[in-house]
Amino acid sequence: MVSDKLNKQIDSPSNEASLKELFLKIKDWYEFLSSKWLLICGIGIIGALLGLTYAFVKRPVYTAATTFVLEEDKAGAGSNLGALAGLASIAGVDLGGGGGIFQGDNILALYKSRTMIEKTLLTEVSFKGNRILLVDCFIDFNDLRKQWKKKGIQDINFRSHSLPNKAYSSFTRLQDSLMGTIVTEINKKYLSVAKPDKKLSIISVEVKSENEFFAKEFNSQIVKNVNDFYIQTKTKKSLENVAILQQKTDSVRAVMNGAIYAAAAVTDATPNLNPTRQIQRIAPVQRSQFSAETNKAILGELVKNLEMSKISLRKETPLIQVVDEPVYPLFEEHFGKLKGIIIGGFLASFLTVFFLFIRKIVDSIIHN
Repeated sequence: MVSDKLNKQIDSPSNEASLKELFLKIKDWYEFLSSKWLLICGIGIIGALLGLTYAFVKRPVYTAATTFVLEEDKAGAGSNLGALAGLASIAGVDLGGGGGIFQGDNILALYKSRTMIEKTLLTEVSFKGNRILLVDCFIDFNDLRKQWKKKGIQDINFRSHSLPNKAYSSFTRLQDSLMGTIVTEINKKYLSVAKPDKKLSIISVEVKSENEFFAKEFNSQIVKNVNDFYIQTKTKKSLENVAILQQKTDSVRAVMNGAIYAAAAVTDATPNLNPTRQIQRIAPVQRSQFSAETNKAILGELVKNLEMSKISLRKETPLIQVVDEPVYPLFEEHFGKLKGIIIGGFLASFLTVFFLFIRKIVDSIIHN
């Protein structure tokens, strides 16, 4: 029953009419496009020539890449020194690790931060015997001053803020705005950071630019800045602990040495002591000896804690080993001439056909 109904529907005159209309419509479109083949081919050739011209004009893109290995003590120094951490509390020092701020892949986010990119852009580098800022190099090869000239800000510069003692907060509102635009541009089009293999600790940093010098220098400087900042932050608390313990150790040692010299000074001051006046020597000498012995015991604990803190610092310091770094000549990527011809010709032809379709449809609607 069902199959009979289905066969009837297929063989019905309405279905045959629909298929016939479809074929007629396709034939009509084919004949219409065939009549316009000269126009389509002509515009396609123009598009191919434009693509070839673009391939000649388009500057090559240079890629500077640095790969490095990041190795950290995942267990942490605190787990190994937990049993000894109580001894350091005698001196009021916490031996616990201070590197928990950044863990694992968080170093990747540092490369994309405005602080690191801005610091790198404000780095001075040597170019043809002159010292220039990387941000000035970026501005020059992108001809940004020509764009800024329309707004009357072509003379703005960032050099006075590149000194180490200058905070970025000293920028004017206009400088902050322009720097933010440049940082966003670099994040989107120039800088890429990734781990080629999620199972490994290898990190790849790539900078792509039409200026070979900028690509190499920016890559080298941002890797240096981010890695130094990462290490300093990971070990900041432990470095402070070592400095505190070192200061207290030196202070106690100085007091102990002073007590020893004081006992000797008392003896030297009374060479012909009256046997009936022993208090003149015995009391000061014993007091100095007691002070020296007390400080000796404290010094011993402080020295022990200081060495433990140094061990903790060494364990917390991540190892960053550069595997590959950019060298001249950089990898150069060109927009091929054949690629330009094919893409230009195809796009021009496709847009022409699309326009003709739209025009025919509109004409049909108007006439109907």
